[in-house]
Amino acid sequence: MITPSGEDSFSPFDDLLAGSLTSPWGPDQSYGPDHELLEGLLAVPVARGDSWQSGRFIKALDVWIAQELRRAGLGEDEVWPRRVRPRVLAPALAELQRSLNPPVPAPVRKLLKGSVGARLFGEFYVKQVDVALADWDRGAELIVSTKSQLSSFGNNQKNRFEEAVGDLRNLRGRYPLAALGFAYLVRSTILDEKGQWEFAQDMTRKLRLDDRGYDATVLLVADWDDDSGEVELLTDEVPEDLGTEQFFANLLGGLLERTPVAFHVRARELYEDRSLGLEEGVEPVEDPEESREG
Repeated sequence: MITPSGEDSFSPFDDLLAGSLTSPWGPDQSYGPDHELLEGLLAVPVARGDSWQSGRFIKALDVWIAQELRRAGLGEDEVWPRRVRPRVLAPALAELQRSLNPPVPAPVRKLLKGSVGARLFGEFYVKQVDVALADWDRGAELIVSTKSQLSSFGNNQKNRFEEAVGDLRNLRGRYPLAALGFAYLVRSTILDEKGQWEFAQDMTRKLRLDDRGYDATVLLVADWDDDSGEVELLTDEVPEDLGTEQFFANLLGGLLERTPVAFHVRARELYEDRSLGLEEGVEPVEDPEESREG
């Protein structure tokens, strides 16, 4: 929702997302997520005293995942939610917006209005997705569904995974080649409920069992003090195969494997740690003379 001041539901995180981006890939080509940034983003709803039903915790996770994808070399306008308003705007329109000088005609302003959330056709119904990479001429190439459970694990946790399965079936049916990811955020109090903690791990793994499943899934455990507002990610509590490093490596790998080499060039170069000598979106053209000689 856009407020009269021009802010939206992502605006409280804007200052934390500003600034230049650093590559997440280390010297050994291992992925290094910015956990400190996620802790800062989650501290925003903690400081506000928001409940998990407010949706603010999950939006913090959404903008963090989108920021990580930008760090990995995907374009500012390609990844939604964007760092600036409107959060969802086709890359071609974003480029048009930057090229215009005021005053902008009303019909063009309406065209450039964009939206806060991305709504995509699924196989069965229209779905507002949490994080996405899409364009007019290529459709959806990457989609991440995010869920959170901060309390009442015994009552509601199974519902989160039922929703995740529904998202998977709906989106995979329409976008069989898209890289699909699932991220599940829980509060550290789940560790006191051994059965629920084991269930969360088991289900997060099962969601990527085969080629019909998610390409990447991740389980995040956050601990915080309601009084101090400090947030800490308990990465040591999460098994390596459910951690953030493998999540982004597998998600990006799925995207790059299923798209032509001339697309997402910067992300490929960072992923493979080499220069490709390609211009973004421009595939090599066959020389007609050489073709005839062959």
